[in-house]
Amino acid sequence: MSKATPIVALSSGGKDSLYMVETLRRDPAWRIEALVTTVNETNGRVAMHGTSKNLLQAQADALGLPLIVIGLPENCDNRTYETRLADGLRPFRQLGIETIACGDLFLEEIRHWREDSFRGMGWKVVFPIWQTPTGELARQLIREPWRVVITCIDTEVLPERFLGARLDAELLEWLPEGVHPCGENGEFHTFVCNGPGFENAIDVVPGRRVLAHDRYLMLDLEPA
Repeated sequence: MSKATPIVALSSGGKDSLYMVETLRRDPAWRIEALVTTVNETNGRVAMHGTSKNLLQAQADALGLPLIVIGLPENCDNRTYETRLADGLRPFRQLGIETIACGDLFLEEIRHWREDSFRGMGWKVVFPIWQTPTGELARQLIREPWRVVITCIDTEVLPERFLGARLDAELLEWLPEGVHPCGENGEFHTFVCNGPGFENAIDVVPGRRVLAHDRYLMLDLEPA
């Protein structure tokens, strides 16, 4: 039996990232060493998702995985992103770990950008859930034990009532025409409160709402 390859997983705390983590957990070829998350160093939250470091840590603890949080400036260019990420990942390289996983589904330009960026940092990158049928993925994410909450919406395509809602069969049915069921075109972003491999669910309550760029409405979830 071949030995599992150590890997780190780039995670936003959202549904695609956590589905990727579960996919890696089920695959004996991989052994997850840590979750790696980038946050806005000004507000301490994941860009677009609005998820706080406290909730990210609660999620990692529930999964029994270490969490590495890497701060990025408010207006982060590619060079700064790559420098900060390379610095944050250096301890893993010193341990001989050289592969990182990303939870992208089908946006080719994002995949190519990640491949170029990580290659420049000296990392191999894999995409465990690439081209997973998104309808199938959405149906998986509404089944127990998954509990997924919408934390950000694009107000140009979704009404405000979707913010803070749980991703379930009724919500998928009521998505406006043209909205991707997994929000892959930026229609919405999420936080996973429970899922396979969680030792405990993360109870949250809605906090303040923040409008960014006159378009994206984010909900600050707080631990219950």
